[in-house]
Amino acid sequence: MDCQLYLISPLDVSGDFPARLENALSAGPVAAFQFRVKGMDQHQAADLAAPLQAICAAHDVAFIVNDDISLAKRLGADGVHLGQSDGSPKDAREQLGREAQIGVTCHASRHLAMEAGELGADYVAFGAFFPSETKMTEHRAELELLQFWNELFEIPSVAIGGITPDNCGEIVAAGADFIAVSGAVWSGNEAAAVRAFASKLGRAG
Repeated sequence: MDCQLYLISPLDVSGDFPARLENALSAGPVAAFQFRVKGMDQHQAADLAAPLQAICAAHDVAFIVNDDISLAKRLGADGVHLGQSDGSPKDAREQLGREAQIGVTCHASRHLAMEAGELGADYVAFGAFFPSETKMTEHRAELELLQFWNELFEIPSVAIGGITPDNCGEIVAAGADFIAVSGAVWSGNEAAAVRAFASKLGRAG
């Protein structure tokens, strides 16, 4: 399967963001959208999520909640993405059910990824591969990690961190199943950015 695009929301999804998400998802193929907000109560987060979840459903894009198993359950989301301190994939599976897509941040660690797989993760995320303006990057991953994982394991890998249409080719060539992007799409014209990624992913595939 060709490498696919995985969009991560900016921290501010208020205002005209639903229209921007519609523009992005209409511009080219997107596999998943991660709802990532910080520092707000669950009621407020749920209110912001509702229109975005509907847009994703209309485009057949998986709606994934960042960090919060209980919010994912409340929303009936397609899945949850867990950081290393956000709970176990096993717990998430018990709460969200067999069909939920559960991802785990594994930084640059083969060990964390194998552990996540053993606990039932549906995908593992590695990064950062490049400096990111969206998030502080404590961990730097190398392309060899993607190659290693792709050759030995069937669980899909997601590459994250500073990925743009200009530098994604080597990530795809190394075997990533998904590239997760935020700033590269939302810091400018989101539709043009999705089209640029689509053209690169199509060629690389």
